[in-house]
Amino acid sequence: MGKLTTHVLDTANGCPAAGMAVRLHGTDGGLIKSLVLNADGRADAPLLEGEALKPGRYRLVFAVAAYFRARGETLPEPAFLDEVPLEFGIADAAGHYHVPLLASPWSYSTYRGS
Repeated sequence: MGKLTTHVLDTANGCPAAGMAVRLHGTDGGLIKSLVLNADGRADAPLLEGEALKPGRYRLVFAVAAYFRARGETLPEPAFLDEVPLEFGIADAAGHYHVPLLASPWSYSTYRGS
């Protein structure tokens, strides 16, 4: 059964990004799900799984600036990174698509994880 998962690591502080808000948008651009990451910087459950996971284009939007401000970081206004959108494609609805984000107030990277 296919599934979509995510997690975020705070590379500025060397910890999971607990409490970061994330939104998932679907192939039509509509909002599918909003969530807040748990203490491990992960969603409590797959964002999509089984029949809900369909081939197509998706977007995860991570509230990076709000997360760092909530941690007490002083960021410029406007912040260099505010919301980080990651657009990706799902070709195989039976596969596991893990989309991690490594983030600081000044940079981010991603990859297809396992």
